[in-house]
Amino acid sequence: MLNINSISRKKPEQANNPTHPSESIAKLEVNNVCKSYATRGKQKLTVLQEVNFQIFPREMVCLVGSSGCGKSTLLNIIAGLTPPTSGQVLVDGQPVTGRPGSDRGMVFQGYTLYPWLSVAQNVAFGLQFQKMPKAQQRDRVRYFLDVVGLSRFANSYPKQLSGGMKQRVAIARALANEPALLLMDEPFGALDAQTKEQMQQFLLELWEKTHVTVLMITHDIEEAIYLSQRVYVMGTHPGRIEREILIQLPEHRDLDIKLSSKFVEIKRQIIHALRNEAGMA
Repeated sequence: MLNINSISRKKPEQANNPTHPSESIAKLEVNNVCKSYATRGKQKLTVLQEVNFQIFPREMVCLVGSSGCGKSTLLNIIAGLTPPTSGQVLVDGQPVTGRPGSDRGMVFQGYTLYPWLSVAQNVAFGLQFQKMPKAQQRDRVRYFLDVVGLSRFANSYPKQLSGGMKQRVAIARALANEPALLLMDEPFGALDAQTKEQMQQFLLELWEKTHVTVLMITHDIEEAIYLSQRVYVMGTHPGRIEREILIQLPEHRDLDIKLSSKFVEIKRQIIHALRNEAGMA
C-alpha cells in the first residue's frame, strides 16, 4: 500500500525544466489526439485537433481554456470514457483502450458518491471489483480516510456531509485504487469561494504528501497557478494546446502566495494567452 511518509518530497525535475530531458519517462502521453463528430448536415465538427502534451511522474498539471474548447472531452478521452477519432493516449507507455481502471482515477465536478452507501463503503466500492480480501479493504479504506482527514465520518452518509467533505471522499475513493494518474474535472467548481480555497489548500497538501500524478482541468486561472507545476492553455474552434506555462513558485504554497507579484505576473501571462487565442478564433 502507498505509504505517504516514505515518499520523497523531491520536486519533479520536470517542474524546473520545461524542455523535459529525453531520459525522463512520461506518466501520461497525449499524441496527436483528434475528436470529430458528424453533424446533421453530414459535415464534420472537429472538437479537438492534434492535441499533444506530456505529464511526468509526480507532477500536478492543469489545463485551462475558455468554455467550449474541449477540456472535458479531452479529459474523457484520457480517462477512456470517450474514444478519440485519431491519435493515442498512453499511461506508463501503455495505450488507453477502456474505461478508468487501476491506472486512472477520476474525480468529477458533481458529487458522484452513492447516497445509499456510507463514506467507508463509498471508498471501498472500487476495491470490491479487485477481489481484494475484506480485511485488506478495511485497512486501505481506513488508511485513505485518514489521509483525507475523514476517519471519524466513516459511518456517515453523503447527505450528512458538506460539499467539500463529499469531494474529499471522492478523492479518497480514487486514491484507494492507487491509480498511476489522477484525473480531475473541475472538482471544486460547485463549491462556494471559501470552501473552494480550503479544498485547493487540501489538495496541494495531499499532493505534497503523496506526489500522485494529477491532471486537472479548470476554468479558474488562480486555481491552476496555485496548484500546478505547469499550465497548458487550450485554444478553441477546434480545441488544441496553444501554450505551456511553467509555474516557477515554491512547492509549498499558502494562500497568501496568490497576492505575490510573481503569482500576479503568471496570471497576467495566462490571461494574455487566453485573450490572444480568443482574438484569433
